[in-house]
Amino acid sequence: MEKAKEALTVAEEQAKVVDGLEVRPHIAGQDASFFEGFALRGIHVDQIRPGFLSCSFTVPPRLTDVNGKLAAGAIANLVDEVGAAAITAEGHHTKVSVDMNIAFVSSAELGDEVEIRSRVLGHKGGYSGTHVLMRNKKTGQVIAEGRHSLFGNLNSKI
Repeated sequence: MEKAKEALTVAEEQAKVVDGLEVRPHIAGQDASFFEGFALRGIHVDQIRPGFLSCSFTVPPRLTDVNGKLAAGAIANLVDEVGAAAITAEGHHTKVSVDMNIAFVSSAELGDEVEIRSRVLGHKGGYSGTHVLMRNKKTGQVIAEGRHSLFGNLNSKI
């Protein structure tokens, strides 16, 4: 039990750094949140067309875990954001994530160049699905593969 507690405890020095950050409120649906900006800063859109998006970025220190690898939470966030962006590239309005399934196949190290490709699988009513593939740009090795379901913006019959 102590190991679990230790894994969820932030060191006092780290806590002071986080507490010192100025996080300004944002307007939901209009501005990126602090979290989105934190995770997406440095990402480059390499190719975009309806239903497809290809991005790349270099793994920064802020998104690594204690072992210097791209953190699982950062991978999940990138699957969410890049998957949703592929739907937006098709001209659809913003939708809400309802389900994500991510296979963590390998890892990326600090400084690795990563490619993230997302394609829309289809739409049914207000439901949309995407497939997101993250791989090491240099080696081609798959880091993670995700399926992402989103829902929203049905026309109201009221």
